[in-house]
Amino acid sequence: MKTIAPPHPNPSRPAFRLPTGACDAHCHVFGPGDVFPYSDNRRYTPPDAPAAKLRALHELLGIERVVLVQASVHGHDNRAMLDAIAQSPDAYRGVAMVGADISDAELAGLHKAGVRSVRFNFVQHLGGAPDLPTVLRMAERIRPLGWHLVLHLDAEDLLTYRAFLDTLPVPFVIDHMGRTMVEHGLGQQACTMMLELMRDERAWVKVSGAERISQTLSTQGQPYADAVPFARQLIEAAPDRVLWGTDWPHPNVREMPDDGKLVDLLPLFSDDPAQLRKLLVDNPTRLYWYD
Repeated sequence: MKTIAPPHPNPSRPAFRLPTGACDAHCHVFGPGDVFPYSDNRRYTPPDAPAAKLRALHELLGIERVVLVQASVHGHDNRAMLDAIAQSPDAYRGVAMVGADISDAELAGLHKAGVRSVRFNFVQHLGGAPDLPTVLRMAERIRPLGWHLVLHLDAEDLLTYRAFLDTLPVPFVIDHMGRTMVEHGLGQQACTMMLELMRDERAWVKVSGAERISQTLSTQGQPYADAVPFARQLIEAAPDRVLWGTDWPHPNVREMPDDGKLVDLLPLFSDDPAQLRKLLVDNPTRLYWYD
């Protein structure tokens, strides 16, 4: 089992000043492992990245609200995430991973604790696609709570599961720009499909993960600037259904990004301050702080 790298040891303070109420809508906490053990079925072992380190990063970046996303390394044990939410219950929300056998009472308990979504991983390096009927049943069960689904897909999965997405009875969020890799260009079939998908009022997308899809390295000019056109076209396609997040502590990346530099990509994503406010403040409010 591989051990992944820790987050950047000395992230920079961004030049771009985030708006009041800005939200990191995709980040994780890992452990600490001696308190919140990692899953026996995990595909990698991370260094601890606890809530205190995340809070320090957000203070540096100017981020005031947070959506924690349960990562596969903790499996269906959401305790590390829930503990972090409990420390800042007004400013934090969560996206859980749950088993098919979870009870309605347990789902209600997660809602009370600040969870507003369930996540499913489809990517191959994290185990591949879940059982589709299970995803549909879970979508029906979370619908009365006002929740949505978060889907982590590879670009090729957009092609495979496009018809399935049409059957979902709740809103759904696609992580990391659908992992449409820069090397395949804006004309790739997955990009075209993402833009078609964003015509659906149920569909949301995170313009996160620039470091995941980029062809460049952090030492080359503006880090990951080649991902900017991918983010811009998604923002233009659905300005009211886009989110942004750091993805800290960046599990399974080819190189560890400086989170301050990721923030400094934001004014390249849009020239319109009102649109950036939607991306960073208004849209996450509607999706995660609706009640």
